[in-house]
Amino acid sequence: MDLTLAQNPDADHLLSDDPFALLVGMLLDQQFPMERAFTGPYLLAQRLGTPDRLDPAVVAALDPDTLLAAAKGPPAVHRYPGSMAERIQALARHVVDHYGGDTAAIWRSGDGDEVLARLTSLPGFGDQKSRIFLALLLKTDRLPEECSGARDACSPYGEPGTFMSIADVTGPESLGKVREWKQAHKRKS
Repeated sequence: MDLTLAQNPDADHLLSDDPFALLVGMLLDQQFPMERAFTGPYLLAQRLGTPDRLDPAVVAALDPDTLLAAAKGPPAVHRYPGSMAERIQALARHVVDHYGGDTAAIWRSGDGDEVLARLTSLPGFGDQKSRIFLALLLKTDRLPEECSGARDACSPYGEPGTFMSIADVTGPESLGKVREWKQAHKRKS
């Protein structure tokens, strides 16, 4: 299933084909417009000279100043490019050190609770971000069939027909509905 998270065909193609790019997009999805956060991995890949892939091994090995320059742009990949460049590099190092650079190994096996635990252990991923990302994997058919209990593990974000998070974005209309839900939820808090 092709993703439409960035609302940019080139960026969405990278997100659809590259698990690390998708993971970085989720990392960037905080205090920043969703579609711009998910465009960030594409911008980084372009600036690092690997437009078809955001390789965790390359990112992990980069000089931090090189990654910072790529994150700053313009345009910047996030409102806080410095701290996000550090988080992206920490995430890349974790994927290399714990999964041999194979990002999809994080969710390729195990049940929903196991995958959620792996996601929560990632640098920059707390409980809510991990549940939303698990819901994104579930709703876009990126989890193996044998990943039982994923919907319960990512509750409430995995429920069908909701518009609560990036996991529910399938195009401009659903992006608008997610924004409306977030604004209403924010007003209640």
